[in-house]
Amino acid sequence: QVQLVESGGGLVQAGDSLRLSCAASGRTFSSYYMGWFRQAPGKEREFLAGISLSGLTAYYADSVKGRFTISRDNAKNTVYLQMNSLKPEDTGVYYCAGARGLVKRGTSAEFEYWGQGTQVTVSS
Repeated sequence: QVQLVESGGGLVQAGDSLRLSCAASGRTFSSYYMGWFRQAPGKEREFLAGISLSGLTAYYADSVKGRFTISRDNAKNTVYLQMNSLKPEDTGVYYCAGARGLVKRGTSAEFEYWGQGTQVTVSS
């Protein structure tokens, strides 16, 4: 099993950039497909981005494609989410998650391990 801890959230203005980090503990980090989700109050948790075990391939939701970049450093047991051109609608709690098996649709049920989340607030 792995434990995930997000950091880097905060209050920013529209158009600003922010970099989130997800530090993982465990010996098998490199064997997990990793993803980022966010959840706004009263709304469903939505998939934002995912990255393969090696970091060779990545997938993005349409809402963040071109603005967000997911990356991982297996040597440091860390996953990152670089967020540029932030919008007020990006406000929410951001979670990193790990999956042992095949991620087909990017649903929450496909991921077994979750961090505690970090708050991102974008003001206009």
